[in-house]
Amino acid sequence: MMYGASMTTHAAPHRPSLRTAIPVLAALVAVIGAPVTASGAADFSITLSRQTSHAFSSPTQVTNSDDGTNRLFVVEQRGTIRVVKNGLVQAGYFLDIRSRVEAGGERGLLGVAFHPNFKTNRRLFAFYTRPGGDIVVSRFTANLARTKVSAATARPVLLIEHSAASNHNGGSMAFGPDGFLYIGVGDGGGSGDPENDAQNKVRNLLGKILRINVDGTGAGPYDRYSIPRSNPFAGAVRGLNEIWAYGLRNPWRISFDRADGRLFISDVGQGQREEVNREGAGSTGGRNYGWNIMEGRSCYDPPRCPLAGDVLPVAQYTHVGGNCSITGGYVYRGAAYPVLVGQYVFADFCSGRIWSMPSGGGTADMVERGDTAQMITSFGESESGELFAVTIDGMLYRVTAR
Repeated sequence: MMYGASMTTHAAPHRPSLRTAIPVLAALVAVIGAPVTASGAADFSITLSRQTSHAFSSPTQVTNSDDGTNRLFVVEQRGTIRVVKNGLVQAGYFLDIRSRVEAGGERGLLGVAFHPNFKTNRRLFAFYTRPGGDIVVSRFTANLARTKVSAATARPVLLIEHSAASNHNGGSMAFGPDGFLYIGVGDGGGSGDPENDAQNKVRNLLGKILRINVDGTGAGPYDRYSIPRSNPFAGAVRGLNEIWAYGLRNPWRISFDRADGRLFISDVGQGQREEVNREGAGSTGGRNYGWNIMEGRSCYDPPRCPLAGDVLPVAQYTHVGGNCSITGGYVYRGAAYPVLVGQYVFADFCSGRIWSMPSGGGTADMVERGDTAQMITSFGESESGELFAVTIDGMLYRVTAR
């Protein structure tokens, strides 16, 4: 392995804001979404079933710890994490780092990833913006019972300068089948990526998917990480060692298909198109997803287009009908809804529409499965592969099919 600095700092010279939530208290279970099918498509629709009347504070993610406890963790933008067990919100906070986080607009605690061995090593990783706007990825360690995490256990892993603009932070993290941590980082903000950061592989980590090994021992206040030797720009290859893929605007959510290891990257577009990118489990990385030369499958800046060697998205949709910002999802691998198995489920933040497509499909296979009118900020999986979603107004839903 090639090691980075104790904490590596990378400097740099629209997606709609996660608006302040308006608490909504309603019935314990509310089914939202009208059935929508298309000619020739499987006849099912996707609905949302409310899981609790509790209103969370601007949730940005829902996830699980894969430690056999069957808990759901709801990440709140302000810098806190709540636990839901058997439909009940547990008292107190699992993690509270509000003193470390600058929240508001698109800043805040934006993503959490539990280590694959969390049950034994009790480690989890948080992606947040610190006061001033810079991006921090830190490692935390839970108590022996894995019921609480102290902010004092923080070991900053990665620091990315991001003070020029408040938007396009990214914020999604996921451990791949290879055990490495993948991190989605936005292009630094500003319309059209004015600094061309997403296409620049040598200046900074903005507009990229990163891949690092976080299984170092760590010492003192900082935690070392290493660079997998198979990273596409490791060693003498031109480009920063941490980069796995580049040419992304704001990869708000990434996920791995738990069945075959394929990586799905949903990238928020500029003003016309939202896109889904997909990598095979055997990918060697190094892909250029085109931004800011391409937006979706179309030229964003015609005088410079097409870009040689870029990778077009497997699926896209336009902003017609009130769409504006993709909320990437997951390939369903649960047992409760057989009709949904193998379908990649995703939504639009502004319109509330939900689509699915076969995990190996593309734009032609997309079917609108529901129109919820809910501003979905994130999807997430339970330990058993059931899908859940959180909305900007603070609600937690289960994703259902009928």
